[in-house]
Amino acid sequence: MILTVTPNPSLDRTYEVPALRRGAVLRAPSDRVDPGGKGVNVSRAVAAAGRSTTAVLPLGGAAGALMAELLGGLGVDVTAVSIAGATRTNIAVAEPDGTLTKINAAGPELTPAESALLLSTVHTQAGAARWVACCGSLPRGLGPDWYAGVAEAVHAAGARIALDTSGPALLAALEARPDLVKPNASELAAAVGRPLATVGDVLEAARELRERGARTVLASLGADGQLLVGPAGTYYGTAPAPAVRSNVGAGDAALAGFLIAARSGEAVGPDALAAALAHGAAAVQLPGSAMPAPADLRPAAVRITGDLPLHLTLTDPATP
Repeated sequence: MILTVTPNPSLDRTYEVPALRRGAVLRAPSDRVDPGGKGVNVSRAVAAAGRSTTAVLPLGGAAGALMAELLGGLGVDVTAVSIAGATRTNIAVAEPDGTLTKINAAGPELTPAESALLLSTVHTQAGAARWVACCGSLPRGLGPDWYAGVAEAVHAAGARIALDTSGPALLAALEARPDLVKPNASELAAAVGRPLATVGDVLEAARELRERGARTVLASLGADGQLLVGPAGTYYGTAPAPAVRSNVGAGDAALAGFLIAARSGEAVGPDALAAALAHGAAAVQLPGSAMPAPADLRPAAVRITGDLPLHLTLTDPATP
């Protein structure tokens, strides 16, 4: 079972429009509402693959109730921590060329009692999990060291932890030796405090995170693929996406694919990277934050190599 923890979940409403024009009245031919948040998306992708998953979520208000209902319909077990504040709603506007404009709400502020209950719930649930994926930003009321406390609780329960966050929360959590961290290029640049212009720069930054505590680093480079650096070695891979429709949740789908395939201790290698690439490439070709099912995957199109293109310039160089 893969357990996910999303401290700041959301309902994600996506509108598809012919073009985004500031100040105009726009008519959306289609729209959809999905349960959102990075960990929620991981659970949705795991469930879409036919695997068992539980999402631990602080939920409140009508949006929180709708989120639990929607997730149940997708085959995700929900362990809800009731909070006084209302679960946030985020808005995304998608254009035909793949451009996405997002408006993310801040979300509720958790009280000290709610924060403690959320942490104790994770500890209780982690004993039944193979992986615990902790994902996304921290809501108001949780300090930057909260994920580090989660990592300690997960390890005490005998499970492995995957962390997908950024900024001070990522840096603080490294001291708790997370089994996997999954930054994108911008988050990785911020973590090491310098620009990343090439795959070689990303490799050096990933090695630095390992020196600071991360056991394995899965770096997402957008259209340039993904880089895996861990005990099993260093691998680089790409997967084509012929038609990009929406990149919302693509990184979360990739993490789900990785965790599904990561079966043998912490020495995860090219098979898990290939699964991550296949899931991420499939996700960007779906509307909104829809998660791919097995029929959407094209594993034969994935390319993995241990010979890294160190001088390859990133399509979108990252700055801290």
